Amino acid sequence: MSVDIQFAPAADLATKETPIRSAGNVAATALRFGSLIAFAVILAVFSLTAPYFLSIGNIGNVLGQSAISGVLAIGLTVVLIAGGANVVTGGIDLSLAANMGLSAAVYASLLQLGYGDPVVIVATLLVGLAIGAVNAAAVVLAGIVPLLATLAVMNIVAGLELVLTQNTVLPASSDFLTALSASDGFGIPVLAYVLLGFAAVAAVIVQNTPLGLRLYAVGEFPDAARAAGLPLKRLLAGAFVASGLCGGIAGILSVSYLSGSTTGSGEMLLPVVITALLGSVFSRRLVPTITGTLLSALLVGFLVNGFQLLNLPSTLVSGIQGLLILIVVSATTLLRKREI
Repeated sequence: MSVDIQFAPAADLATKETPIRSAGNVAATALRFGSLIAFAVILAVFSLTAPYFLSIGNIGNVLGQSAISGVLAIGLTVVLIAGGANVVTGGIDLSLAANMGLSAAVYASLLQLGYGDPVVIVATLLVGLAIGAVNAAAVVLAGIVPLLATLAVMNIVAGLELVLTQNTVLPASSDFLTALSASDGFGIPVLAYVLLGFAAVAAVIVQNTPLGLRLYAVGEFPDAARAAGLPLKRLLAGAFVASGLCGGIAGILSVSYLSGSTTGSGEMLLPVVITALLGSVFSRRLVPTITGTLLSALLVGFLVNGFQLLNLPSTLVSGIQGLLILIVVSATTLLRKREI
């Protein structure tokens, strides 16, 4: 006795799956390259409607104005890479904006006490590193979810800033700050070069070194990284410390840009998170990258600048940012489910 097993014709399966697969591939391609097209369209629209939008001076201003948020977003990107893109259970650092505020307050306070720039710069960077170390200890040693750990640290740091500044503006000036806030012969701010140089160094370290590859492995494939013998806790802790260092650097840039320490640094948090998350769409694999975060920071900067040149309400920018992040997160999630 024999049993005849009849398989479905391969050609039928191919004809049923091909349109679905093709549609999915088109959607994936559109998502991966649509962000660059959208960036180009935004530049084209503003250049046609706003005079001087694409002038060298205006582009330099956008780069300079994006320096603080760009450095903070790069720090957050490092944490996203090492901790995973899940902002609830993975990598997130909500204390970055508060870190910048306290670092700026320390910088301005020490300058007012008569310390020189070298001492003040080192002290400010140490403050940023210390905040990053506290985050690392809370997440790695205490095992607290990064979202809650950095939220608690954010409130502590914000409170320390209020105690130090008494909720007042601390003016600051020095030769270093004057040089940092200057512009070159083309009208391009020094802060623009600082952003590009910092992003280039970070991109080389994160995207072109074994250390960067290990950070991606820890964030995306923790089980495989553990099986390979990678020190997961040390790498994750290092990412939070690096993020803290970025907060300290951003604090120095903030003092230079605003000529002192001002309150309200918490308002920077949401734009920084949006910038870091949006950066994924500029990556071919839809993962956080330093270059993607830089492009995202410039996209947000050009949006704000274009709205200002056209005298449109700046509040619309927040709405557009929220809409962009909703579209990107939804599309990325659907795309990953399809790939799984």
